Amino acid sequence: MKVLKLLAVTAALSASGLAMADGSVVDQGYAFEANKLIPTGARLEVGTTGYGGALLWTANPYVGLALGYNGGDISWSDDLSIDGTKYDMDLDNNLTYLNAEIRPWGASENALAQGLYVAAGVGYVDSKYDLKKSLHNSNDTLKIDGKNYYAPNGNGSINGKVDYDNQIAPYVGFGWAPKITKNIGVFGEVGAYYTGNPTANLKAVGLQEVGSIDPTSGADAADRLENKIRNDDKYQWLPVGKVGVSYHW
Repeated sequence: MKVLKLLAVTAALSASGLAMADGSVVDQGYAFEANKLIPTGARLEVGTTGYGGALLWTANPYVGLALGYNGGDISWSDDLSIDGTKYDMDLDNNLTYLNAEIRPWGASENALAQGLYVAAGVGYVDSKYDLKKSLHNSNDTLKIDGKNYYAPNGNGSINGKVDYDNQIAPYVGFGWAPKITKNIGVFGEVGAYYTGNPTANLKAVGLQEVGSIDPTSGADAADRLENKIRNDDKYQWLPVGKVGVSYHW
């Protein structure tokens, strides 16, 4: 239900922005032309959701569209911090998106102001994170759900997968895309997808709570962490940060 409500809000905001922009366009003498269905540019991008690109449409100075794809295993960091413990992370990004980009100052004579925009849209998210944290010394510890664990036999690990599986997610972001020549531009964007909680499957091997004689305490901790990822509100948002270059013809 939360996702449906956010989709409705996103659609309403997009429609409102389009309506406002269309009114301004009519007032200033702009008219929609059929050839504007043809892409007016393209861009290459890289960021937290992988690398890829997008086709761009400019309906008028105030409204544009971006249809893009990000994928691959690239990220800004090779680890992910959960409850104060950094896990080695292997990404498999798979994201297709369609965004409306609303430029409040699109007709401004100030080139820097022209590039500011608000993005609202939707994405198809099918990304997976493989997580692993290993101990190779009985003196080393790691923290799970606020408690310390060690490997009695000298080797232990917690590993598994966090999966944003086939989800349609609304998106809101803010960006800046100034042109540096008539045809070439740069851009940066930050935002977030509301994905709901991901699926999580974690398993602890050879771990035991410090001070406990229960050999299953490590496995129990992995189950609690798995449940936390599945239910904690902070994992319902997938943050986005990306930069790139564009070409406009």
